[in-house]
Amino acid sequence: MATNYAPASPITSDELVSEIKEQLKYSQGVTVERATAADIYVASAKAVRRHLMDAWMTTQKDMVEGSTKAVGYLSAEFLMGKQLSNALLNAGLTEQFNKAVAELGFTPEQVIDAEYEPGLGNGGLGRLAACYIDSMASLGVPAFGYGIQYRYGIFKQKFDENGKQIETPDYWLSNEDAWGHTDYERSQRVNFGGQVVEKDGKRVWEPEWAVRAVPVDYMVPGYESGRVNTLRLWSAKSYDEFDLLTFNKSQYLDAVRPQVKAENISKILYPEDSTQEGKELRLEQQYFFVSASIHDAIRVFYPGEENPDLTTFPQKITFQLNDTHPVIGIPELMRVLIDEYGYDWDTAWGITTKTFNYTCHTLLPEALEVWSASLIGKLLPRHLEIIEKINEQFVADLKAAGVAEDQIGRMLIYTGGNDPVVRMAYLATYGGSYVNGVAELHSQLLKDVTLKDFSDVYPAKFTNVTNGVTPRRFIRLANPRMSALITEGLGSDKWLQDLSELKGLVPLADDAEFVKKFAEVKQANKRDFVTFAKNAYGFDIDPNTMFNTMVKRLHEYKRQALKILAVISLYADIKSGKVDPDTLVPRTVFFGAKAAPGYAMAKETIQLINNVARVVNNDPATKGKLNIYFPWNYNIELAENLIPATELDEQISQAGKEASGTGNMKFALNGALTVGTLDGANVEIRQLVGAENFFLFGMTVEEVDKLYAEGYDHGGSAKYYESDPRLKQAIDMVADGTFSNGDKSTFQALVNDWLTHDYFMTLADFGAYMDIQAEIEDTYRDTAKWTRMAILNVANSGHFSSDRSIEDYLERIWHTGALKSLR
Repeated sequence: MATNYAPASPITSDELVSEIKEQLKYSQGVTVERATAADIYVASAKAVRRHLMDAWMTTQKDMVEGSTKAVGYLSAEFLMGKQLSNALLNAGLTEQFNKAVAELGFTPEQVIDAEYEPGLGNGGLGRLAACYIDSMASLGVPAFGYGIQYRYGIFKQKFDENGKQIETPDYWLSNEDAWGHTDYERSQRVNFGGQVVEKDGKRVWEPEWAVRAVPVDYMVPGYESGRVNTLRLWSAKSYDEFDLLTFNKSQYLDAVRPQVKAENISKILYPEDSTQEGKELRLEQQYFFVSASIHDAIRVFYPGEENPDLTTFPQKITFQLNDTHPVIGIPELMRVLIDEYGYDWDTAWGITTKTFNYTCHTLLPEALEVWSASLIGKLLPRHLEIIEKINEQFVADLKAAGVAEDQIGRMLIYTGGNDPVVRMAYLATYGGSYVNGVAELHSQLLKDVTLKDFSDVYPAKFTNVTNGVTPRRFIRLANPRMSALITEGLGSDKWLQDLSELKGLVPLADDAEFVKKFAEVKQANKRDFVTFAKNAYGFDIDPNTMFNTMVKRLHEYKRQALKILAVISLYADIKSGKVDPDTLVPRTVFFGAKAAPGYAMAKETIQLINNVARVVNNDPATKGKLNIYFPWNYNIELAENLIPATELDEQISQAGKEASGTGNMKFALNGALTVGTLDGANVEIRQLVGAENFFLFGMTVEEVDKLYAEGYDHGGSAKYYESDPRLKQAIDMVADGTFSNGDKSTFQALVNDWLTHDYFMTLADFGAYMDIQAEIEDTYRDTAKWTRMAILNVANSGHFSSDRSIEDYLERIWHTGALKSLR
């Protein structure tokens, strides 16, 4: 898709120096002589933001006044990463910045490193959202990202002396937020609780309490498009922050209780929800940001209109529900249309269903959110009434279509019984225009399994949009050496805007000189990571080993347990003398993952990995042959340093459980080879890069289902333990205290689960995973062959650009495009 708006004339480095000095003096009250790197960072960010302001305002004006439908991307997560380097690149100011900060006595790295990374996401969901809003701006698609400005992010991960995960607040807003603009004049009121009464023949919600949703705007500049979109994150404030009368009675905590209650809503991402209070807070968060966003969209697109014609709302904006977290927006828009603007039910339903679309990111039933009807009734009583009516209408529609009673029972949005619940994925499917999965296999399994009843009734609603990542951040910025080599090989940098151009590298995989340069780039990246890891974590890493990486959210289905059991098995063979360590390819294994605070099995897995690392790394028998490192608090900065250095990527989830993945794409695009199962986007990666350039192992979805049918998860795993000596030895070492200072109880829960349940079939795939290692090692020994395979991975992964994903959304779901050209 062509870009649209001619960027402003670029400024010189001298002009940027003047702007930075001006910000230091007038915004921060600091002289150049006294300025720290952090001061220069804030001043630079403000200068860049100021430079983007005209394009930002023009984009907003064109979006509102033009005829191109905008996109509202509703997401609980936006894992943006550090902003300065990305904003400089997209604004065309990188060279000027490098020269400017040098003139001020700093290196670009010192200034960029001074930025604190916002922790506004948990993993792939938030990183995908960040890639998508970047691509929409780069393609000139008018858009808002809507979410929450979590004051303390998700959490900052640390490990204690026993290797356990410790969650601490992520104080990313402790210092000045140079990118966010808080706009108190455009806040929105969000109500909760109370009751619904009948007045003049209408249902009227009388809320018990309310919070003020204050927007904090972050600019999202497109790459060489001149367009700047908006990420609008809502911060919760109280309307009654301070009770002076109560304070003067010396009841100090009670005096600020309303403030605490309100601000809790935007304190942290995904509060622990094993308690009723935690569940309430999660639902409050979800409603808070979608209600504010819907009202904001009406304000934006119908400025100053008291009685806007909201039948045109679906022509103004389409809302994409990024997973089930924002689905409460469907009954909220119905409430707004009916209660606030007086539309009848049928008109409101027509507007609503044309406005929303739903992206499903899971195949796990437990991840398809279900809310207790009593909880919704307590916090959002009017919405529960609307959901009940939506369900009644839905059932009537199904009966009219001849759907069988038992199928209708399975499809209910609002269930019956003593403890009725609301199924948010079902509400999203019925209440929107389209439902998409995020990889071809995932989308097919949605239709065949997870949402089969809905697909059978509404087949036209279902489509696929395979995930993608932005090449600007994850190649150009994260891997500048390889970026330069790609540009050299292709003869231009057009690939940054059209990643399919990478296909031009295919012939170079047989060019000895290019292969040599590619290998040199990878080795240089490894040396850089060694330095980074030493400075950031104190690790002493050997760059002359295979860098083997598994980084992703810690969940049983992703099977970090499979990887660590394989490491333990190799360690056991080295210790027993079964394997001569001198015959092995020296390997450094990296893990990176956070576990949800209430997820006990995941946290025990983290503890096991850390303790295996402690034992193995301190054993002379493995010195120089096998090491394990688990850098804490995995985030975008760590990813941008580790991914370019990685040679072997682990994508070993159980077949049929991973929706897509985006890490797999980042690794392939950065020249890592993949060992993986036929799961998620692995299937498409393998198809595109070639089966011969992908290390495949493990069961298929059909084989997994067959094992379930045979009762695998009810004791069936034990036979794998008994029949494979490698596996038995590894599990026995975990059980006998080898990695817990002799304490056999430390990992008892893990061992018991493996031997009696093992729902995600770690043990069943262990043999195949171990067997593929010989092929991996043999291939790695042939540097030219390995490098050729890596080049072909890069060359054939252009499909996995988030630009392509957005173009698919535009064509298949949103039915809109770029803003009209101003040239």
